[in-house]
Amino acid sequence: MNSGASAQESSADLAKKLSNPIASLISVPFQANYDSGYGPNDGEKYYVNVQPVIPFTLNENWNVISRTILPIAWQDDIAGPSGDQFGLGDTVQSFFFSPKQPGAGGIIWGAGPVFLLPTATDDLLGGEKWGAGPTAVVLKQEGPWTVGALTNHIWSFAGDEDRNDVSSTFLQPFVSYTTKDAWTFTLNTESTYDWVGEEWSVPLNFTVSKLVKIDKQPISLTAGVRYWAESPDNGPDGFGARLAVTFLFPK
Repeated sequence: MNSGASAQESSADLAKKLSNPIASLISVPFQANYDSGYGPNDGEKYYVNVQPVIPFTLNENWNVISRTILPIAWQDDIAGPSGDQFGLGDTVQSFFFSPKQPGAGGIIWGAGPVFLLPTATDDLLGGEKWGAGPTAVVLKQEGPWTVGALTNHIWSFAGDEDRNDVSSTFLQPFVSYTTKDAWTFTLNTESTYDWVGEEWSVPLNFTVSKLVKIDKQPISLTAGVRYWAESPDNGPDGFGARLAVTFLFPK
């Protein structure tokens, strides 16, 4: 097999690993998002999620995968005539304990704790609450397909007593198809149910990614669109957009 074919195979394999949230692969995504329609003033929000994924070896049978989501946001009039804010949002930190080898039927899974950290630099960029709860992911990869779901639930246990408590369920079912030349087409929803406000937020996301190598550095480039099927009265509506650049560091 020539080196070009080997490189193409390697790129496709890396692209498919990116579809697995708990793959044993260091990756650093920078995910830019845009949404609008917030509140009575049709507010808008741009935010970049910095989302490093770092696997650690526990022993010969188990890994623990650290997944961090730190938003950097700019928003305008998201709570009526509330002006604009720029800064950090709240951090969500997850740890998945996952077997190194797939289980029966090729099932890949991981479970562990998730934490909410009040890192927001402005009252309107976060909830000013500490939170924690369980998280889990299960998926199967067969041929070019990846099908699975990630979920967590966070309860607040400390923080500003004047702010609303947090009891929130996150559901992310996903399906993706990766071609031999390292294109990946993904459909998912990143739904949240707020048990305090009794409200759903349901964005439907469709993205297209291409894995490329620049001076031997693997990079995944992503573009996509989303539609808000359901959101709170003061939440976003209509269509939004997503662009992302992910740096990969294979072992």
